[in-house]
Amino acid sequence: MLELRPICENCATALPPSATDAMICSFECTFCARCVADVLDNVCPNCGGGFCPRPIRPQANWNDGNCVATYPPSTTRRHHPVVGDVHRELVGRVGALGPEER
Repeated sequence: MLELRPICENCATALPPSATDAMICSFECTFCARCVADVLDNVCPNCGGGFCPRPIRPQANWNDGNCVATYPPSTTRRHHPVVGDVHRELVGRVGALGPEER
């Protein structure tokens, strides 16, 4: 079950369960689409992987309780702003590779 983390790890922008601009890597590191594009160059600073849009958990109980009321989002805030020089070095090593090649 995805945690649906509440904020962008870099800029702390709120990313509620219905956010259409939430992006995650395969480890669920969570960033806003602006940071993924403008700061991270689609390279996760934690694992080096790429990002994809985070799915939106249904608000309504359409089927068997599978909704945000039954499975609420995480309230744990993970705010770890990216260190520019360190991230640029990582992007330099893996940024030219597609996410499927990293």
